[in-house]
Amino acid sequence: MSDYSQLIDELLATVSLTEVTPDVFEGQSHDYVGSRIFGGQVLAQAIMAAAHTLEKDKPCHSLHGYFLRGGDIKQPVIYRVRRLRDGRSLSAREVTAIQYKELRGKEPTEQVIFSMIASFSPMEGGLEYQKDMPVYPPPEDLLAEQDLKEEYVGKIPEPLKARFMRRRHVEIKPVKPRDPIHPEPMKPKQANWLRIGDLGKQPVAIQQALLAFSSDFYLVGTGLMSHGVSFMTSGLQAASIDHSMHFHRGFDLNNWLLYDMWSGTTSNSKGLNHGHFWQDGNLVATVQQEGLMRLRVPKS
Repeated sequence: MSDYSQLIDELLATVSLTEVTPDVFEGQSHDYVGSRIFGGQVLAQAIMAAAHTLEKDKPCHSLHGYFLRGGDIKQPVIYRVRRLRDGRSLSAREVTAIQYKELRGKEPTEQVIFSMIASFSPMEGGLEYQKDMPVYPPPEDLLAEQDLKEEYVGKIPEPLKARFMRRRHVEIKPVKPRDPIHPEPMKPKQANWLRIGDLGKQPVAIQQALLAFSSDFYLVGTGLMSHGVSFMTSGLQAASIDHSMHFHRGFDLNNWLLYDMWSGTTSNSKGLNHGHFWQDGNLVATVQQEGLMRLRVPKS
């Protein structure tokens, strides 16, 4: 088995939930970004938990979620689904993600780490409109993120090199790479091509869950760009606060999608970031996320 095939297997294991009791599911945690659970993991698993409770197979058309606490990768996550509505076309679900904090000498305490409401509806015909897909260099003309890391690894502090060089489970090709060590202030707009190659034919729920997973890469960092700050900047505290997503049209994660991102404002230590996913000229999904971006000045 190739290294990348192993990464695909890990991704599919991430979105494979175990039903504990009716409408309650368990998802295993994985180390995607460090000791805290990657927000994309919780998004993907929450979509899968909700989809498992549908009487009829319907794609998700919108979701709105809040990251309430940092999750621990050493523990699984429990997803409780509440069936809010099942109509002829629309179905609504509320998903609560829970972990248990162990306190010495006491019973484990339940902690809600994420909450989401999602709506599901079958694809149907109707009025159609979208703006034109933006024009960027095609993925075949760009370097992969992993190749770009080789250019910067010499600037990375030794204790961070191994994690910095870890290969992502999602193939990413930045349109305009940014120096993570010495970032320059620039317009808060960036774009990446991405795909999960060799994913194979998967149900729509898994495709949507993994697109939500992928949408959490780079987005919160868009708001940092105008300030000349990156995730490697000393004193930065950054985290996703909320995440919304609308799915407009079908797509295939085996093939390249363009992820076009921008930020319109940052204030009160938060940045509001937006994104569009495009494939073959079609606008397939819209994303919005507010991120914490608190810069602490070291004490003298």
